[in-house]
Amino acid sequence: ERYFDGPRHLEVQILGDTHGHLLHVLERECSIQRRHQKVVEEAGSPLFLNGQNEAMRQEMFAAAIKAAKAFGYANAGTIELLYSEGKAYFIEMNARLQVEHPVTELTTGVDLIGWQLRIAAGEKLTLAQSDITRKGHAMEFRIYAEDPVKFFPSPGPLKVYRPPTGKEYVRLDSGYAEGDVVTPNYDPMIAKLIVTGADRTEVISRADAALSDFTIEGIKTNIPLHLRIVRDGVFQAGKLSTRFLEQHAKA
Repeated sequence: ERYFDGPRHLEVQILGDTHGHLLHVLERECSIQRRHQKVVEEAGSPLFLNGQNEAMRQEMFAAAIKAAKAFGYANAGTIELLYSEGKAYFIEMNARLQVEHPVTELTTGVDLIGWQLRIAAGEKLTLAQSDITRKGHAMEFRIYAEDPVKFFPSPGPLKVYRPPTGKEYVRLDSGYAEGDVVTPNYDPMIAKLIVTGADRTEVISRADAALSDFTIEGIKTNIPLHLRIVRDGVFQAGKLSTRFLEQHAKA
């Protein structure tokens, strides 16, 4: 099997109905990972900003549609790829909606959850591929109950839980509230902080402010890690890889 030293992790969102209509909902980048677990995701990929590598991007889209058509896929799903030295390589298909779907929803206006339910009910997709365009940029930060340096789990009570609110460009997906207890029995993710903006630079600036305003006490979280990431010059330049956290954003 081919080995890639520091590739980028890209993915193509697709939607297909039971009537043979299939389309893609553009790409995301999920290269910021720890132990192959995604930490930060964004739409679109910095690799394709300002029209860069457009031929490669269209090739990815075509391959994703071809793969899903090959077995008549009907649902929301994601084709996952590794990108290295100008080429993209298939990893797997996730036949489901993914944690990072909000960055696609917020930049395309496509309600992925709504369409997934409508497809399951047998409805036809009324979207055309030409309807799918991106407006602005978005990033999602997975907020984990873990030590931001040693990465040990950090279960316990949420003595203070004050997420940033009141900003139209900030979305929070969370099932926790102040006073709840984070147990060691489930996934350590306690929230998803999604930030949008006109472009990647604005999103990074807004994310820095939103993360700084996110107050959690009683347990340790990886919010300090996210702040190190968004303040890192290499990240800001969009030079991402799956080995980013090994090489950058150190405490």
